[in-house]
Amino acid sequence: MSYPLLNTINDPEDLRNLPVSQLTTIATELRHFLLETVSATGGHLASGLGVVELTIALHYVFNTPHDLITWDVGHQTYPHKILTGRRDLMHTMRQTDGLSGFPKREESDYDTFDTGHSSTSIGAALGMAIASRKQGIKRKTIAVIGDGAMTAGMAFEALHHAGSLNEDLIVILNDNDMSISQNVGGLSEYMARALSSRLFVSMREGGKELLNTIPPIAEFAKMTEEHLKGAIAPGTLFSELGFTYFGPFDGHDLDVIRRKLETIKTLKGPLLIHLKTTKGKGYSNAELDPCTYHGVGKFDPKTGVSPTKQKSKAYTDIFSDWLCDQAAADKRLMGITPAMREGSGLVDFSKQYPDRYFDVAIAEQHAITLAAGMACEGLKPVVAIYSTFLQRGYDQLIHDVVLQNLPVLFAVDRAGIVGPDGATHAGLYDLAFLRCLPGMVIMTPSSGNECRKMLSTGFQLNGPAAIRYPKGSAGEEPVNKTLETIEVGKGRVIRKGNKIAILVFGTLLHAAEAAAAKLNASMVDMRFVKPLDEEIIKEMATLHECLVTVEEGVIPGGAGSAVNEFVLGERLPVAVLNLGLNDVIIEHGDRNHLLHEAGLDTPGILTSIRDFTS
Repeated sequence: MSYPLLNTINDPEDLRNLPVSQLTTIATELRHFLLETVSATGGHLASGLGVVELTIALHYVFNTPHDLITWDVGHQTYPHKILTGRRDLMHTMRQTDGLSGFPKREESDYDTFDTGHSSTSIGAALGMAIASRKQGIKRKTIAVIGDGAMTAGMAFEALHHAGSLNEDLIVILNDNDMSISQNVGGLSEYMARALSSRLFVSMREGGKELLNTIPPIAEFAKMTEEHLKGAIAPGTLFSELGFTYFGPFDGHDLDVIRRKLETIKTLKGPLLIHLKTTKGKGYSNAELDPCTYHGVGKFDPKTGVSPTKQKSKAYTDIFSDWLCDQAAADKRLMGITPAMREGSGLVDFSKQYPDRYFDVAIAEQHAITLAAGMACEGLKPVVAIYSTFLQRGYDQLIHDVVLQNLPVLFAVDRAGIVGPDGATHAGLYDLAFLRCLPGMVIMTPSSGNECRKMLSTGFQLNGPAAIRYPKGSAGEEPVNKTLETIEVGKGRVIRKGNKIAILVFGTLLHAAEAAAAKLNASMVDMRFVKPLDEEIIKEMATLHECLVTVEEGVIPGGAGSAVNEFVLGERLPVAVLNLGLNDVIIEHGDRNHLLHEAGLDTPGILTSIRDFTS
């Protein structure tokens, strides 16, 4: 498809120079261009399709980048990127040295805040509004929050604070399936138009000034207004928090959005505009199945069919199968996820055991404390959570689980390098922040079978445990369907050799195995980061001149650091080389390429060992 009008938009100023009559054409071309590019590169699709009209209206009405727009969650910003000078780079999306799949301040002046995790926009935008006022800069500050991000407590903490400060802040709620209000209809549209008109706002504010001189009447009027609003509009909650509420409006009616934004930008104080949108709008496959088309690989936009996927199971699939099997064997098992049913592999469990399945929405802190409460009273909760999302619940992990030594099992998905999603989703820190917690058992499977055994082992423990595994294939080896366990704190020797012993923690075992063969080195699948197999370390230190630790996580504080501490504490006469990820931020790109750049593929491991031992 050709894009004659869209191709003339190189920045929002070009957009603002267009007549209003051409904005609908821009929306049509933008939606088609988005579908064409994402189907070729993979990435987040449905969310972006749902905010095409909103994105156009925002850049048309506000003077960006002087006016600041913060997007939340960041995966809805593809249309924003296209309109802000990055159209010709969309083919590089999420690739090495290409565009990030999320807002990134280093990438563009139009990206005001790096946003990969949800529910940060209102707090960040409030900070920006305060900074602008303190520095005497007159600008508008807008937070766009959607895709369930309003379900997190952090968003309401920021709303509460913003309302009390009375800063000039505009919050746009992109409500695409949150049931905050009834569906948009004739009556609600009429009332929304009335409540947001300049006449109504001016009358209300002027009336308040007059009525405040007559306290009993003022109080009665306020009560009447609030009861009326509660009956006819969904904004009472936001009004109570100190926001002037407008909406709900049809988020795909470009003319309505534009006119409302024109009105709202003339007003002062904290404002919230509520838009009802359809995730995946304009592409029937995405509208019918927004979860599948939330994040996609390459696919044929005409059919919606992706190229043939690998036949081997992913680690997430291994977890999914185990969870259902273990639930059948133990009625105490409860499955918990913070809004990641599909990503974390709980779809089958939720269907087979709906009364034991708990999706807490984007509320990682609550997920962990909920699990702790269950464990206190004899249940066996399993928290399925991404490594980077576990970071958001760290205090609850310590305070509510570890300090009480509760039997909560954490299935930590997306551990290690994730590839295209980049720094915000890279699970590089879990070994370091989990290892320091007393009583925490930490396991690192090297295969699908090992993963299943470790899940069973962790589930049987009477204290907290975590199994961390990456996104991607668990290998071709058939997976045993039993609920077999392994001995806690015991590794296994994979290969015996001379001079060098390679101690591997996790799925880099296969890359290390090839290096060990070339070096005639011994190799150990350590299995446990905590407790360490101290006996096997002593044995390897006695028989070899050098120990090499390999992990897909940061070196500072990681599994290799645990080995260093033990070697030093025991005064073992052996050199130690730690291989892992250095103290740098790992950006987006192909996973295999990033592993190669980090020296964690076979050639990299070989080179590092040879350089260290030469």
